[in-house]
Amino acid sequence: MSEQKILATVDGVNITEADVNAYIAKLPQEQQAYAAYPQFREHCLKQLMAFHLYAKMAVEEKMDETEAFKAEMEKARKEILAQTAINSVLKDIVVTEEEMQAFYKENPDHFTEPESAHAKHILVDTEEKATEIMASIEKGEVAFEDAAKEFSSCPSNAQGGDLGEFGRGQMVPEFDQVAFDAEIGKVVGPVKTQFGYHLIKVEGRKETSVMSFENVKDYIQGTLLQQKQNEAYTAKFKELEEKYAK
Repeated sequence: MSEQKILATVDGVNITEADVNAYIAKLPQEQQAYAAYPQFREHCLKQLMAFHLYAKMAVEEKMDETEAFKAEMEKARKEILAQTAINSVLKDIVVTEEEMQAFYKENPDHFTEPESAHAKHILVDTEEKATEIMASIEKGEVAFEDAAKEFSSCPSNAQGGDLGEFGRGQMVPEFDQVAFDAEIGKVVGPVKTQFGYHLIKVEGRKETSVMSFENVKDYIQGTLLQQKQNEAYTAKFKELEEKYAK
């Protein structure tokens, strides 16, 4: 598809594939997903045509000579000037490797992944029911996940009782103790909590770990860059305030 292909001409202005692509690129991400659909692209082309057509109408009716238009133009001029000035203040700000390394070493808590557990459970109202299900699982009459789908009252039943990963202290104490102490792969229960009786199967656990510098380098760079830009912006604002504001 040629970017220079002319799709329409309005008042002597050619609208090309490149113009449509540029228009789509400025749309929200969820709308950009439709960029390959001909009907969507046709809609975008119509929007671009409307832009030129209404601009032509405004000129013909001399709307650009009204005070309201001139006021909007002056407002737009100042907004562009302000943004241009801000960009000039921020354009040379960089974050060095040394600064990123220092931030990483000085903020270990930012990059520590706490211990976690991955568990599945079956929740029922009575201990008798939990014991009955436990016996069926131990005899191999039913898989834990199938029993969860059939008997568990927790919404996780749709996923075979899978609760995903969670950190220590996120679950009620009785559940938490089993999740972080029980043998992996073994079904434990019934465990009584305020919600009822659980059968718990621990799928795995992760120890506390520290993320590597390389894995968080981009995050650190973005954080420090934002911080330095904010500082530069604020410092320049104070300087300009003292010079021009009354």
